[in-house]
Formats: sequence, C-alpha cells, structure tokens
Amino acid sequence: MKLEDEIKQKKFRNEYHKLAVNLIFTNGWFIGLQNQIINRFDITSVQFNILRILRGQHPKPASINMLKERMLDKMSDVSRLVDRLLSKKLVDRKICPKDRRKAEVLITDKGMNLLSEIDKLESEFDSVFKNISEDEAEIINALMDKMRG
Repeated sequence: MKLEDEIKQKKFRNEYHKLAVNLIFTNGWFIGLQNQIINRFDITSVQFNILRILRGQHPKPASINMLKERMLDKMSDVSRLVDRLLSKKLVDRKICPKDRRKAEVLITDKGMNLLSEIDKLESEFDSVFKNISEDEAEIINALMDKMRG
C-alpha cells in the first residue's frame, strides 16, 4: 500500500520529506511484524538483539559497553535489559576479574536454545520481503548505506 494511503496524507514538502516519513513509518511497521514473532517467546526485539550479539560473541563474554555499541536501538538501557535476560536465565553476568567495575555477559545454553527455536521461523521473517526481489533488496541496502554516508 502506498504511504499516502497508509497515513492519509496527500502532500509532502518534497520527496526527501516523504522519504523520511516513509522510513519512520516502515520501521514501525517492520518492528510490529517482528514483534508478532518474537513475542511468542516472551522476549522483546531489543532483548532479541542482545541475545544475537551474545551468540555472535560466544564463547567470549561481552561487556555492557560493547553491547551498547552494537545494539540496533542506541536508546536502550542495556543494563536493565541484561537484568531482565538474567531473570529469565537467558544470560549470565560475571564480575570481570581484572576490573571489578566491569561486568562480563555471556549467553546461557537456555539463551542459545531459545535463539535456535526462533531461527526455525526464518521463513516468517523473510516473508515480510515477499514483494521485492533479492536484487531490489540489494539496491535498497546500497541506497540506505549511501544515505547514512
């Protein structure tokens, strides 16, 4: 559906304004679809992001600062998110022996198993892109990278 029809707005200042609104709208739309899948597992999309980062680091631990740097949502309170994942036993946190002010975070076996279950739903994630070809996805990726400089 066209953006104008989705948000009931016919005019934009220019195509750049329309692009900005379209990116924001599409981001919200995509997060909503992703949440429909992720919420089945009693985690949020930002918790999912942390678990994927930790899986990529495994078996090495990650610091809170490293998680902050790699998060997709830079506004997230990583310490609070790690606390929630700890309470679900999806991660483990240990005090760094070299610097007691630092914590090291590791994904647990339970966290790895949860991600394996979510991985089985890759086709659901990919179905969001059914209306564009892989070549078009490559072009969109290149344009978005170019936009960010």
